[in-house]
Amino acid sequence: MRPLRVVLGVSGGIAAYKAATLLRLLRADGHDVTVVPTASALRFVGEPTWSALSGHPVATDVWTDAHDVPHVQIGRGADLVVVAPATADLLARAAHGLADDLLTSTLLTVTCPVLLAPAMHTEMWEHPATRANVALLRERGVTVVDPAVGRLTGSDSGPGRLPEPEDLLGHVRAVLAGTAAPGRPADLAGRRVVVSAGGTREALDPVRFLGNASSGRQGVALAEAARDRGAEVHLVAAHVETALPSGVRMTRVGSAQELLEAVTAAVVDADALVMAAAVADYRPDTVSGTKIKKGAGTDAPTLRLVRTVDVLATVAHDRPHPGLVVVGFAAETGDDSGDVRHHAEAKLRSKGCDLLVVNDVSGGAVFGSEQNAVHVLAPGRAGQPATEVAATGTTDKRAVAETVLDALVHRLAGTAGRTDRHPLG
Repeated sequence: MRPLRVVLGVSGGIAAYKAATLLRLLRADGHDVTVVPTASALRFVGEPTWSALSGHPVATDVWTDAHDVPHVQIGRGADLVVVAPATADLLARAAHGLADDLLTSTLLTVTCPVLLAPAMHTEMWEHPATRANVALLRERGVTVVDPAVGRLTGSDSGPGRLPEPEDLLGHVRAVLAGTAAPGRPADLAGRRVVVSAGGTREALDPVRFLGNASSGRQGVALAEAARDRGAEVHLVAAHVETALPSGVRMTRVGSAQELLEAVTAAVVDADALVMAAAVADYRPDTVSGTKIKKGAGTDAPTLRLVRTVDVLATVAHDRPHPGLVVVGFAAETGDDSGDVRHHAEAKLRSKGCDLLVVNDVSGGAVFGSEQNAVHVLAPGRAGQPATEVAATGTTDKRAVAETVLDALVHRLAGTAGRTDRHPLG
């Protein structure tokens, strides 16, 4: 694949220094980068720095080489435009189509994907005007990365910090993967998808726990696939035995209760929840504050177990808005009371989810493996059996993820979407 042409816009915030590192990372990825700083950005990082790191002259205004119409030429040649940092002022001008400098003029000429990484004080990020501008940009298909939470200028701390360059590179790769990979659909562009992955653990004492055999590989594959199809992904990860993906928002959790709290917060303004995490069904009634000793002649402790919270059913029944599509997972085995399909249909009814992804884990199959085989069920009409809407043979977990997302996309197409949208879209 040819080197991609990336325009790196830099607006006038103190976080402009991070853009220099992002520029180096983009070039290390093999991209040809043209830097377009605003006049204010040059007060933080000078033109020689951008020129030296990019290997190109830096255009700073619309008047230099005006006969070449620089904003048109830069825009026409771009495969991606990234603005980092994007100040509140830049967001406002981009949202309302103002074009009073080279960067905003370029934004009006491009037809390629645009990724904006806001950075500003918390009060500015949370102001209704900024939220409305971000919502408008997202509705037009612009990828707006939520700022990080952390130390800001001076002693301030809160949401508004520019994400680290390595995290921004992950977002860039995700956007480029969704547009540059042949045959890859971008049918989740503009959607917010929450994915849970991995196995929860319930503490017995400071060093022991009750858990399950989940590796988290299927959930991670789902997060990566949703990201590459254009979604803004929030991954809620319990114990995971595989590399976590870049280009997604991340929350780490341990117990079932922590998973419920994180997922409940994440789905407030989401379009879909894919609950691939394996929740430990039981926890000790009491947790020892010290390690339970195993002395000579000491009997093993007697444990009283209680049920953990049912995360899938709780979220499905208490949805923050009717447009949220909930996809559950069921790792099942057959027994004397019924086969895998029988138990899956009962779970689909009791959980209240829109789709249920079922796999047969008899004999320990699937857990820790790179492969899986699933059936995707949807509720039948009143009194009718569930309908199988998709299925796979035994295949790699990324292929399974694509099949699940195909079913999710179809389901999303039949919804009205988020009817009480969060101010950020």
